[in-house]
Amino acid sequence: MLVRKVIKAKIMDEANNGKLEALKREYANFQKALRGEDVSLYSATRQQAERFLRKLRKQNGGKIKQKEYPLILRRDVYDIWITDNKLSKYWIKIPVYGVRGGIKLPIKPHCEIDMGWRFREAKVFKRNNEWFVHITVEKEVEIKQVYNNILAIDLGIRWIATVVSTANKRPKFYGKELRRIRGHYFYLRRKLGKLKKFKAIKKLGNKERRVVDDLLHKISRKIVSRAKEENAVIVLGDLKGIRKQDKGRKFNRKLNLFPYYRLSKFIEYKALWEGIAVIKVNEAYTSKLCSRCGSQGLRRNGKFVCPKCGIELNADYNGALNILKRALGYISRVGAALTQPKGDRMKLELTNPQSPRQNLPTLVVESVKRLFKHLHFRSGSFDALLGLQEETTQRLCGLLSPEKIKKPNDLA
Repeated sequence: MLVRKVIKAKIMDEANNGKLEALKREYANFQKALRGEDVSLYSATRQQAERFLRKLRKQNGGKIKQKEYPLILRRDVYDIWITDNKLSKYWIKIPVYGVRGGIKLPIKPHCEIDMGWRFREAKVFKRNNEWFVHITVEKEVEIKQVYNNILAIDLGIRWIATVVSTANKRPKFYGKELRRIRGHYFYLRRKLGKLKKFKAIKKLGNKERRVVDDLLHKISRKIVSRAKEENAVIVLGDLKGIRKQDKGRKFNRKLNLFPYYRLSKFIEYKALWEGIAVIKVNEAYTSKLCSRCGSQGLRRNGKFVCPKCGIELNADYNGALNILKRALGYISRVGAALTQPKGDRMKLELTNPQSPRQNLPTLVVESVKRLFKHLHFRSGSFDALLGLQEETTQRLCGLLSPEKIKKPNDLA
């Protein structure tokens, strides 16, 4: 499987001033080219500008926004290499009009760069009088099909991510500071709005996004590192439709501000880069049901209380345990086999980790739906019943295996 990621690198200030001036001139001419001006540009960069200009006009109805765009470098015109130079380990060559061989600049990437990776497009841009380059790289990855553990993640407001695993069910909470960051910028924007300082609000929004993205990258990196250490498949709750809820103005604002989708995507692409499968399961009712007995409980001030069995624990921890149980209940549905080898550790083997839900044996699904219909269940309640009754799910999937069922009509 071919996977990509973006390496963010800063062009170091210690570079020769003449080189930085040449880069600044090329960058400024690229911006002018995007506005239709005839300027001096490196030939390949000019081609990129013309192509990008056509794309912008098509997107914006022929109009070009008055903003700066990153300088686009085609993959065959720039080069990166490793040196023993004391200034920097990594250097990049950027083609510039009028400078033969381009300019060579020291860079400081956010992670180590493997020269065996394939380099794709790069983008150079300026922020606060500093230069940065984003380099897209790709490599071939073989997704693991055998795991020793399952890592379940519950996404929430109080804690953006609560993680438990079959190796260690003690919870790990991430991102409580995210709520503080979001709240701080919300009240700051509201204050600036009353003063009619709209340009300041726009700049503030860009800064907020960078701060939040940096935090999300750190959280997702820790989660994937743990999955790698425990040899665990990652299970995420599917939050589709969560923003359609209406629980009051204040709660809705907090819910809509939280970047669940971005964190999920960060986890997915980092996991795929390491060859780890990511599975999504239905998260419906995981916050309402007791992880011990399955009864509906109450949430009070961040705690979950079950009136039936009396258990009292952190609400996000309870949700993460329910996702873990649901993942175990979905084992047969997601195209996986669970075995118990010698010792205390289990082994999970995925038959199709890239698209697990599509690998569900159709024969079993249709047979179970026919059984539910015979018992006066609606066909659409299949997923909900499996989600609410983990033990029933496992028994059904065990009883209705493809070897025991010849055809769907057997249960008609």
